[in-house]
Amino acid sequence: MKVLLQRVSGASVTVAGEVVGKIGKGLVVFVGVANGDTDKDIQYLAQKIVNLRIFADPEDRFNLSALDIKAELLLVSQFTLLADTRKGRRPSFTDAAPPAEAEKLFQQFVEQVRATGLKVATGRFQQYMQVEIHNDGPVTIMLDSQEKG
Repeated sequence: MKVLLQRVSGASVTVAGEVVGKIGKGLVVFVGVANGDTDKDIQYLAQKIVNLRIFADPEDRFNLSALDIKAELLLVSQFTLLADTRKGRRPSFTDAAPPAEAEKLFQQFVEQVRATGLKVATGRFQQYMQVEIHNDGPVTIMLDSQEKG
């Protein structure tokens, strides 16, 4: 499982002209579910994201987590994070989990993050979405559950 997270001052996601998810200060998390992902990948990334110290303390240092500041999270499924661009000019997405499996694991991921008590909004799975992001910093970080340290 791969996630791309962006620290934001605000963000929203729109589907067919309707805002379906909106947050204030917090994180936008794009989530790519890979073939072979399990509950362990979900648990690892959910805990990593909410505990990652990427918010500034009073001395302007990255010392506070999403949990510390009661951040809001916008979770958006994005299979294109699994793109393989090593050959040719068209990305291959064979590493992405099939839609039914990906949706199930994405929903489990959403529930795992919600269980932390933070406000969580989402996009809509397998829908064309417009995502408006006000990146704060900018701070953008890629995490991969296969690269656990």
